[in-house]
Amino acid sequence: MKKPNKHMVSMTRAEMKPLTKKQLANLRKVAAMPDSEIDFADIPEIKELPSDYVIGKFYRPKKTSVSIRIDADVLAWLKATGEGYQTRINTYLRQLMRQKSQEHSNRA
Repeated sequence: MKKPNKHMVSMTRAEMKPLTKKQLANLRKVAAMPDSEIDFADIPEIKELPSDYVIGKFYRPKKTSVSIRIDADVLAWLKATGEGYQTRINTYLRQLMRQKSQEHSNRA
């Protein structure tokens, strides 16, 4: 059995109290602010990830079905590396997207 994380609080939806009007207003105000204006000083910096971290546990991007034309040799290479070639295509494109976004923000 997995040892519970002493820093994690777990509740069911029924145990959670609804947010007050003041709390909702505060959340909306923060959500409307650009990140550069939000004070993160009271949040500790993450220096290393915990050993039990999971990427994508709470975030699942919406998938869209598309049809694309790929060179036959590229598709053969992707399929030759095993199952999940569509997931790998998505991963490669996401890495490129992040790289280009980072390059763009570094220029700004």
